[in-house]
Amino acid sequence: MKWLFPTLLPALCRSWSPSQSPRRRLTSVLRQAANDYNVVFRPSADEDSFDSLKLGTARVHRYSDPDSGMDDSEYIMWYHARDPGLNSADSSLPPLSTGRIGRATSRNGLIWQRDEEGSVDADMRGVSLGLNTDSWWGFDTAHVGLGQVLLPMMSPSIRSQGGVYVMYYMGGSYEETKIVEYLDQDKRERVPADAVIKGMKLKIGAAISQDGVTWGRIEGSDPSGACVVPYDSSDVNQEVAGSEIPEELYCGWPEVVVNPVGENESAKRASTDSSRNNFFMYYSTMLKETKEKAVGCAVSFNGFAWSKEGIVIKPSGPMDGAGCARCNVIRKATLNEEGLWEEEGQGWIMFYEGVSSEDGKHRILSAESDDLKSWKKIGLVMDVGEGDSWDCSGVGSPHVIRLDDGFFRMYYTGEGQDGQTAIGVAKSVDLSNWQREQAEVTFAFE
Repeated sequence: MKWLFPTLLPALCRSWSPSQSPRRRLTSVLRQAANDYNVVFRPSADEDSFDSLKLGTARVHRYSDPDSGMDDSEYIMWYHARDPGLNSADSSLPPLSTGRIGRATSRNGLIWQRDEEGSVDADMRGVSLGLNTDSWWGFDTAHVGLGQVLLPMMSPSIRSQGGVYVMYYMGGSYEETKIVEYLDQDKRERVPADAVIKGMKLKIGAAISQDGVTWGRIEGSDPSGACVVPYDSSDVNQEVAGSEIPEELYCGWPEVVVNPVGENESAKRASTDSSRNNFFMYYSTMLKETKEKAVGCAVSFNGFAWSKEGIVIKPSGPMDGAGCARCNVIRKATLNEEGLWEEEGQGWIMFYEGVSSEDGKHRILSAESDDLKSWKKIGLVMDVGEGDSWDCSGVGSPHVIRLDDGFFRMYYTGEGQDGQTAIGVAKSVDLSNWQREQAEVTFAFE
């Protein structure tokens, strides 16, 4: 997969047409047990598949064809996953769900069909964005993980006829770093001082696609090809906006939000004013000095060259006292009497993963903002599952979309007592109170 440059973006724009592949599924079988009724996606049963071990972040987008007179909405999910090969003793990679990025489609957002072919130039079958096998010096040669995918949209539910997809992702190389660098002082004694780990110094990159299946990497300003890297004050190649930026050990799980043009702003000026922050990126990091897991912010005019603004969400209480990470940011909105979504001015809400300082479990919390810069924590919105349910050990990596019935749907990753992961769904009408959603069941027919 070759490097591409942002200057090539206009040349890649072309008309889009929906897939005409026939529907293959005629029947569906009820597979949910009593405690996993809201699971919609699991690791592949094929042991040779790239997603046979663990699933991670899922990003779901729903859109329709504006020229069609019928309901032909399609849901697309991108997700990252890992196979057992990346967990071998020889790899020495961190025990994450990152590996490669795949794609699935659905007509209702609940029953999903994997893309079993994937990109023609990926390093494994069924993969959309795989390991970087073209640049041995690249930041993403050992494992990659999904951040966010931006689609060229006319509205939140209608895709435009031209343009490209932009994927923000993170990756790790085979560069070695000492494990003790990521541990608190009281835990360092448990690990040999010379013990190392590979692929932990995560960096963030971008890729573009015409069809959402085959991706071309965008070469960032860092020598490794990344566009956002952990801040290191001793690196002369790094520039920051101020002196308040803390040093970081990794940058991952990027969430990118388009800053909308205000009522008193000119759309033309916003697209040409290089001083305007048209894009906000929220990324997960670990602070070098305190070893805190926090959410940082970076801004950009064009979505490819980024400037860091500092930390916006830090651990502060028992629900997230052990860390904050993996967020999703959306605009607040309500469904009006005409069945259309109305956005509430500059109101934004962030869903993020908090690690409890009491039991060490991951839960989904929220925060709100009026300007995308300053965030006020709200509290818990999704707890772990009860008893021995499939998500009783942790929930996280939230992603929220709007539905036509006035509800919001959250896709999230859950983990059970056995360490198995899957993707589940929950619904809410007010973005505060969430209920796990029953995955749709259809009956076999002749």
